[in-house]
Amino acid sequence: MRFPALLARLGVVDRDRGDRAFGLALPVMITGGLRVALRVSDFVFVGLATGAVGIAALELGFQYYFIAFGLSLGLTSGTISVVSRLTGAGEPARADLAVKQSLWLALAIALPLTVVSWAYARPLLDLLTLDPETARLGAAYLKLVMLSMAPRFWSMTAARALAGVGDTRTPMYVRLLTLPTNVALNAVLVFGLGPAPALGVVGAAVATVVANTAGALVFAGVFLSGRWPIRLRVGGPQFDLGLAAEIVRVASPLAGTRLARTVGRFPFLFVLGVLGTPYVAAFAVGRRVVLFALMPAWGYATAASTLVGQAVGSGDEETASRDGWATVRVALATQLLVAVVIAAFAAPIATRFGTEEVALTAEFVRVFALGVAGFAVSRTTRGALRGAGDTRWPLYGTVLGTYLLRLPIAFLALPVGYAVTLGPFSAAPGQGLGALAIYAAVLVDFYAKAAVNATRFATGRWKAVARSANVGVGGD
Repeated sequence: MRFPALLARLGVVDRDRGDRAFGLALPVMITGGLRVALRVSDFVFVGLATGAVGIAALELGFQYYFIAFGLSLGLTSGTISVVSRLTGAGEPARADLAVKQSLWLALAIALPLTVVSWAYARPLLDLLTLDPETARLGAAYLKLVMLSMAPRFWSMTAARALAGVGDTRTPMYVRLLTLPTNVALNAVLVFGLGPAPALGVVGAAVATVVANTAGALVFAGVFLSGRWPIRLRVGGPQFDLGLAAEIVRVASPLAGTRLARTVGRFPFLFVLGVLGTPYVAAFAVGRRVVLFALMPAWGYATAASTLVGQAVGSGDEETASRDGWATVRVALATQLLVAVVIAAFAAPIATRFGTEEVALTAEFVRVFALGVAGFAVSRTTRGALRGAGDTRWPLYGTVLGTYLLRLPIAFLALPVGYAVTLGPFSAAPGQGLGALAIYAAVLVDFYAKAAVNATRFATGRWKAVARSANVGVGGD
């Protein structure tokens, strides 16, 4: 592989470790890139069809969907941790059983969330915006898109289980199948091409439901076929308390991390809403664009989890440590290259979204690009800790970055004397700093989480956690 070879010649990483990390990460990066492309297509099409109001509605409605999506990421993080360690320990039958535990847990979470979102979509959106049209469109999007949550949970479980046994290509192929379906349906349903009605924001939700359901069916076929290293066995044992408990133990702090970050985004979006709908739209577009620069970290985090988890499972802690740091170095080199390109072309990119505030959107793109290095370190070291079963410290980093730093700084953007009255945030008078405070809040959050996760991995204390966790994963 040429990129790891180049990094090896520059002394950044050992060639063999670089090859393994890059080889595992590349399919996940492609899969993540496809997922980002899909979300970007949502915003591009909706923005061109409806302008800033539609973009803001999509962003606000998506936040509630993201709560459920974040829980699925947390749960499936427990899946990859347990499956990779069982694979390293040479216990494929228990790895299969772990997949079944994850599926039951996923359904227990996804189905109630879907019902609640359908019943209370409009009140939930009214909490985030005073604009009735934005709330109406966002609620319509939320009601429909949540119908895809259970299929999405299963797809994430399947993808992470495959990654746990070292197969990151199959999820990429599934995404290559479903992405064109989603993008094509976006275009048809948002704009009303051919005989289809122009549904705007609702069209984006329908396209997502269809694509997520299709992906779930493909993964079901893969796991039931018995042709892959890991499978979903319909018969046999249905529940294993030890495996389920270990998945929950690993997943709970990660799910808490995702929830803490997502819930913390609501007051942040409230601040943007006070500044004006253009700020909400600019933030939404800037974040989606820079996800392309952040995307490699998803792949490298998965690679770090797989490599560290398998090394820990086989009892080789030193190899686990070296693999983790090698993956971090490759991740930084990859992401910084992408970030530079996106920052350089921020303004031309912003014009493609149909937003009326091109300059403001381009500023958000550049600010997010400045945070890419922090995100790379934070996400990749979190993946390494996840592979070892040590998932509490990323939660601590999220609480620090989001609640103790990001939100207090963001509140300074509000007009002078404006007091936020959102529960615990009732004593936060504005200082009129506007966009400057928003930009500082974003960057401080990125680098605070990076510092916490990297410090934890550097201490090596995760090794003791891994040893105790392996006792619970093994068979009787």
